[in-house]
Amino acid sequence: MKRIAVYCGAATGTNPVYVTATKKLASWLVSHDLELIYGGGGVGLMGVLSDQVLAEGGKIHGVTTKQLVARGAESRRLRELSDLTVTDNMSARKAEMMNISNGCIALPGGIGTLEEITQAFSWARLGDNPNPCVFYNVNGYYDLLAKMFDKMTSEGFLSAADRKKVLFSDSLDEIYTFMTNYTPPKIRQY
Repeated sequence: MKRIAVYCGAATGTNPVYVTATKKLASWLVSHDLELIYGGGGVGLMGVLSDQVLAEGGKIHGVTTKQLVARGAESRRLRELSDLTVTDNMSARKAEMMNISNGCIALPGGIGTLEEITQAFSWARLGDNPNPCVFYNVNGYYDLLAKMFDKMTSEGFLSAADRKKVLFSDSLDEIYTFMTNYTPPKIRQY
């Protein structure tokens, strides 16, 4: 593992625990010499994450869209990023983030964050994403979603083997172990 795509919100949420956990994740990335691949934003948890990684001397590759740049959502510290890719649209951005990373982690976030990490996991099941997918379950944020994944499994829409290929955890040690020992799911056959 060398590069981790982190999906997170353009808001910080109402509970300061999310900002604290984001800074903790940033420090974890730097301490493990992992380059951050993220959405290139300078607002919300994206801004907190990138600012903390930069403050600790870490490497960052931002991937944003032309539309978001036009809106001024990119990082205020663009010159300090190790690299920045500007894509034509959000679909290209998501694909690029998966292509250049070795793992995917979702911090708490909104519908965009949820879309990105669930697409990454869906693509893993199709053989288009060899990277481990993790929900950093800060403050139990993803508890209900984990139950939904369990329900998908018990109702026969997700295999038990594939359910084990996505992790919900608030422990960065557990996340690291899961990611370093990960084997992609068997490609679905019909």
